[in-house]
Amino acid sequence: MPEPSAAPSNPGELRQYLLGLAEGLTAAGESVDRVRAIMHRIAVAYGVPDTGFVVLPTVILVQTGGASTGHVAVSSRVAASLRFDQIAALYGVVHEAEDGTLDPADGIRRLNAVGSMRPRFGWIVRTLGHGVLTLGLSLLLLPSVAGAAIAFGLGLVIGLMKLVRSPTLDLVFPVVAAFVSALTVFLLADWLGLGDPLTVLVAPLVTFLPGGVLTTATVELAAGQMIAGASRLVTGLVQLALLSFGIIAAGTIAGVSNLDYVAAGGSSLAFWWIPLLGLLLFSIGNYLHFSAPAKAYGWVLVVLLIAYVGQFIGARLFGPEISGFVGALAMTPAVLWIDGLRRGVPSQITFLPAFWLLVPGATGLIGVTEAVGANLGSSDFVDALVGVMAIALGVLIGTALYRTVRSGATQLEHFHIEMPAPEPDEAHPVPFWRRLLRRER
Repeated sequence: MPEPSAAPSNPGELRQYLLGLAEGLTAAGESVDRVRAIMHRIAVAYGVPDTGFVVLPTVILVQTGGASTGHVAVSSRVAASLRFDQIAALYGVVHEAEDGTLDPADGIRRLNAVGSMRPRFGWIVRTLGHGVLTLGLSLLLLPSVAGAAIAFGLGLVIGLMKLVRSPTLDLVFPVVAAFVSALTVFLLADWLGLGDPLTVLVAPLVTFLPGGVLTTATVELAAGQMIAGASRLVTGLVQLALLSFGIIAAGTIAGVSNLDYVAAGGSSLAFWWIPLLGLLLFSIGNYLHFSAPAKAYGWVLVVLLIAYVGQFIGARLFGPEISGFVGALAMTPAVLWIDGLRRGVPSQITFLPAFWLLVPGATGLIGVTEAVGANLGSSDFVDALVGVMAIALGVLIGTALYRTVRSGATQLEHFHIEMPAPEPDEAHPVPFWRRLLRRER
């Protein structure tokens, strides 16, 4: 760990710099406890270890100067999610900040440049990437010729629609995407012989599924971050509800029966190389659609392979309910190891595709749709939440094992409040602790 440097001469500039770093890490999808840990290391590196941070998903406070002469900078903006190339550039700034070698003014300019970065690939390549992404996932979930064709076509349509960036449209876009996808699948289900229309729908809607949000929420709740964890959990559940509403609205127009909302499992291609092809296409699609940096593709593919093999082994040994736990337990140390390599990539770039592969949000989407559309009650939805918690538990245990092996010890953060220095008593220069004992008597 680098030696703490002297505090910068412009405290206001430093506060804005620290605030921008915390805001960027939050937009990258980091959990609030990890953001606080990173920001504390950065504050120590810049010679201001007494800096206080309050980090929530939509509110960030940075206080410098201590309790007596402190100044606070606040950000309440809802930052848009970052692409993979932006995440890689952001962590380049973060690593320099952790060493204390980047001037705050230069750091602010670098952060603004990250926010205004143009995607590495043009709109045609990113749209094609979304189609390839959905095609790969469809081969992993329910491999069939008809299902793969529909998934690829809908992936192209939704990828094209996602090019329109508007804060107003972002609120209703998941419902529109779910409605368009579900209406297409329901109208073509009988004609193409789709035995499981709900599972076919998961692939084109995968980038809207809140698997990462739900898992991060569970991790934050387990870490004691109740406000952040509860708010993310509600956000993820509302996202699932909006997607399910779009599906059920399409089903009402298409005139489907309650049984059409039940995942039944249709015919599939039974070739051993289909999952490998699906993983390959899924990783290529993520690389193209999210404009990932060049070195990220190989690492994403490695993590996807580890997560898939772990999930496969878990399903065979313990059943599908525990498979997500085994997959998350296997891939989490690999993700953290890659993040620490000199030529590695930030953990968020490899975590998110693995979350989608483990499909915690996909099972939740099917559970909500079955519970509402088919009037099956809440058992399927409860099973989906249990699956999310199992994946989050795998992430927690995997992280703990990795950190224990790497450092050989775990550190607990104890509850501590700094006592302000007592004001001098000029008439009676008695030590503060003696005056306190006198008052108690």
